[in-house]
Amino acid sequence: MRLAVAQIITGADLAANLELIRDYATRAKAAGAELVVFPEAAMRAFGNSLKDIAEPLDGPWAAAVRSIAQELDIAVVAGMFTPGDGGRVRNTLLVTGPGVETSYDKIHLFDAFGFAESDTVDAGTAPVTFEVNGTTFGLATCYDVRFPALFTANAKAGAQVNIVCASWGAGEGKAEQWDLLVRARALDSTTFVVACGQGDPASVGIASAGKAPTGVGHSAVISPLGAALVALGGEPELAVVDIDPAVVAEVRVQLPVLANARTF
Repeated sequence: MRLAVAQIITGADLAANLELIRDYATRAKAAGAELVVFPEAAMRAFGNSLKDIAEPLDGPWAAAVRSIAQELDIAVVAGMFTPGDGGRVRNTLLVTGPGVETSYDKIHLFDAFGFAESDTVDAGTAPVTFEVNGTTFGLATCYDVRFPALFTANAKAGAQVNIVCASWGAGEGKAEQWDLLVRARALDSTTFVVACGQGDPASVGIASAGKAPTGVGHSAVISPLGAALVALGGEPELAVVDIDPAVVAEVRVQLPVLANARTF
């Protein structure tokens, strides 16, 4: 399967962010990709109001992404915001394209490093997997990557690939933690990990948005044995990679961590 990782940098303008999605999805399709992954907050970057732009999965922004996916005949994963409870929003991954339509609400909220996502975001409650052309994918968002159980749950549900969409917070050692975590989650779950983050705004001269996690780049595709097949820097970039899902079954014979695991 050929996948594309679209490391973009979004802003406040929903229409401009949609054009980024169209541009990168068009380039991914031209490169032969069956699926293109965009980061968390592709709808609008953190550091901007979210409540006023949150909309249901049948709203105009999601419908526009759906139209792009159908027009190009490619599956798209992209981060958006949907209405939550108590005046909050949900941090949602939209998955759409020929033969696939689902969504995932971020379970683990980023109440860490001085940022309180739970002040404005309502947490999801359940893992989600989906299938594209015979390959099963699990979903995770940003802070979720620090919680191995989600990745192993996806694997036990059949996922050969775990997708992590992020807008990672900057700070001392944070990029190194991201690199370590995405590789560790591949080893925990013996899945490929497709980790797509927002690019680093500083790489294109955009000023910091305070404590808001606006991205550091370093998107990656990791093998089930923890090797980096793709490793990007901070700037916006499209990466295309071929993976063989059959490798997962072979690795699980060599490294049967899922079968050997015990619950305490």
